[in-house]
Amino acid sequence: MLSNAHPLELLALVASVVMPMWNIPLIIKIFRRRSSADLSMYWLWGVWGCMLLMLPWAFLTKDNVLRVFSCVNFVLFSGVAVAVMKFRKVPDARN
Repeated sequence: MLSNAHPLELLALVASVVMPMWNIPLIIKIFRRRSSADLSMYWLWGVWGCMLLMLPWAFLTKDNVLRVFSCVNFVLFSGVAVAVMKFRKVPDARN
């Protein structure tokens, strides 16, 4: 699969795994603060929804970099979504 890959493809493949790892500090920050108030729900679900819509193409493409990036990014960003929902403050409707 990658034995005859171009060195730039290998570099891009490594970057496609490393870049989504930046979601991990965000997840840790949410858990430490026990709050996700500084994140917009529109942004969260907009980004997650676009990733979900792109995922089927990632499974079909022959481009290894796109496939790996899409899968790793979707999984890790889903972790962000879970963390945000866990610590989401729902406004009190009784006020």
